[in-house]
Amino acid sequence: MSDTSEQAAEALRRGDLILLPTETVYGLGADAANPEAVAAIFEAKGRPRFNPLIAHVADAATAETEGVFNAQAKALAEAFWPGPLTLVAPIRDTTRVCDLARAGLDSVALRVPAHAGARAVLAAFGGPVVAPSANRSGRPSPTTFADAVEETGFAVAAAVDGGACAVGLESTVVSVLGGRVSLLRPGAVTRADLERVVGPLDDSGEGHRSPGRLTLHYAPEAPVRIEAEAARDGEVLLGFGPGVGEPRWSLSVSGDLREAAANLFRLLREADRTRPVGIAVSPIPAEGLGEAINDRLRRAAGHVG
Repeated sequence: MSDTSEQAAEALRRGDLILLPTETVYGLGADAANPEAVAAIFEAKGRPRFNPLIAHVADAATAETEGVFNAQAKALAEAFWPGPLTLVAPIRDTTRVCDLARAGLDSVALRVPAHAGARAVLAAFGGPVVAPSANRSGRPSPTTFADAVEETGFAVAAAVDGGACAVGLESTVVSVLGGRVSLLRPGAVTRADLERVVGPLDDSGEGHRSPGRLTLHYAPEAPVRIEAEAARDGEVLLGFGPGVGEPRWSLSVSGDLREAAANLFRLLREADRTRPVGIAVSPIPAEGLGEAINDRLRRAAGHVG
């Protein structure tokens, strides 16, 4: 049963948690200014508290009341907001995104989502909402309402059903600190997309300012083996491209990276439910959106990314 945006906003005002749909993945949302509510997210997810959270806001103007935006940040916001891009900027007002949500850092991660359901909740609530993916920490992010409810529905007072997530991978995270632009987490806004707006990126450091950077992350119960040419006995093969594996388990039969991204977490979950010995994943090209897909797969397999 789905709640309305106003019901979700009222739950946030009470200090409760909600399930929030976005175009990337479903989020477990709380009032960003309420440390007790934010602590409840960490408890529900079993999430390490050194990992910062993304604050979702209704528009770029609101984002600029939370973070200090230089010319590069403004250019990226204009190009990609609303959408699957998070900007890490110097904090402006520490009372609106609490210290716990920022993992004690002097920066804040901000995003303006494109999903109509998320935007309705943000408009009704009127303030920043932190909303990490609605999975238990380390597991694949939920991209359907049913999977979000299965993962952390026990912890929420309201849940908004926004359908299947169109993107299927968490947002691209970019730092605009210290006069340089750094890609902290790849996503649907690709490196090439970013460089068309701000020129070459400087990826030297600052990774601790981004969520989703644990070595083992997005992992199902079964071990994940990447760059697999075929399945071993007892494994499920998640194929990619024409003629690779069973169509039921293909990330994209046609070899389309956007389709593969949208299907990745759902198929990891579905394969895991069959209780396989392991989950093998076909090689994924590294260019474009493939950089983000491979990042998630390396972490699902427990490889340092």
